[in-house]
Formats: sequence, structure tokens, C-alpha cells
Amino acid sequence: MTLVPARDPVRRAVGAAGGLLAAAAVALAAYASHGADAAASTRLSLAAAMAFGHGAALLALSSATLLRPAPLALVAMLGGVLLFAGSLAGAALMGWPTRLAPVGGMAMIGAWLLLAIAAARR
Repeated sequence: MTLVPARDPVRRAVGAAGGLLAAAAVALAAYASHGADAAASTRLSLAAAMAFGHGAALLALSSATLLRPAPLALVAMLGGVLLFAGSLAGAALMGWPTRLAPVGGMAMIGAWLLLAIAAARR
């Protein structure tokens, strides 16, 4: 059993990114509600929900002392939410394709499974 200290610089960066994701999600949700057309609003609302939920989880989990492979899970979760929510927001705001959204979704699912493995090892 290998403990990973909570003061690791990668985990501090992931925690800070989680807070920024949650803040951006609130702004994205406000824009989806008040400034976007109906089609864009649906995508932006989903992107905001994913960014907020996973951002809050990253922020909370980054400060805990975790067992391996949890630190890898945090990085996978951050990458996944950036790809998923970023792809949806890019599609709604700039007309970009959403082909990276499934990759991000799979990374988020994998991250949660890694966290489950770490919890089972406690």
C-alpha cells in the first residue's frame, strides 16, 4: 500500500484546475441560460454540469491523502472533463466538431473506476 502525500505539486495543480473548472461551469451555465440559442444552450448546460461536478470532485480529492492509483485518476479526470466539456462548449460556441467528447467521457469513466479501485484497497 503506497500513500501519496497531499502536497504533491501535480495534485495542487489538479486541485486548482478543479476550482477553475467549477467557476467556469457557473459562468457557462449562466451564458447557456441567458445568452445562447436553444441548440447551443443544451450542449452548454451539459458541459457546465460535467465541468462543475468533476471540478468539485477534483478539488475535494486533490487535498486528501490517497492510495495509488488515485493520483492517476485525478489527472485522467481532469483530461476527460476538459475534452468532454471543452468539445461540447466548442461545438456550441464556435461550431467545432464534438469528436473528442467520447474520448473525454471514457477518460472520466476510467478515472472513477480507478478511484473505486483505490477505495477498495484502503
